[in-house]
Amino acid sequence: MRRDYQVDVVWTGNTGPGTNSYRGYRRTHEIRSPGKASINASAAPAFRGDPDRYNPEELLVASLSQCHMLWYLQLAADSGVVVIGYHDQARGTLVEEPHGGGRFDEVTLAPQVTVRDRVSVDVAEALHQQAHKLCYIANSVAFPVHCNPTTRVAN
Repeated sequence: MRRDYQVDVVWTGNTGPGTNSYRGYRRTHEIRSPGKASINASAAPAFRGDPDRYNPEELLVASLSQCHMLWYLQLAADSGVVVIGYHDQARGTLVEEPHGGGRFDEVTLAPQVTVRDRVSVDVAEALHQQAHKLCYIANSVAFPVHCNPTTRVAN
């Protein structure tokens, strides 16, 4: 089965003269999809972007984290593991080339999962490997995605 996804990316950074010079325009833009709130985005600050807006690099790391989490929660529910908290502090490393361009060389997910009971801990930890194998986004990137989870039991 194929599923198509479409978003509109609209540049909002024309300050009047367009792209007449590298410093003469803003990198701000909106990401839109029908029926949803738009996302105010920009380039990363290192690339003359607005630090108050999400940038493509952050959104890539977020997509990997979201995909892993959503698969993980489904697998937990299917396995009888009751997750009551999930917080991932995902990090990605971008390597810039000296003459422009670059690539991510890795992303590390660090989900902190809270489960309801101690019996679930071993199963909860094992589910991360399966979630990683199922994640559409992780299967689509050309760099390693690591997962260093921690699991704790609720009080």
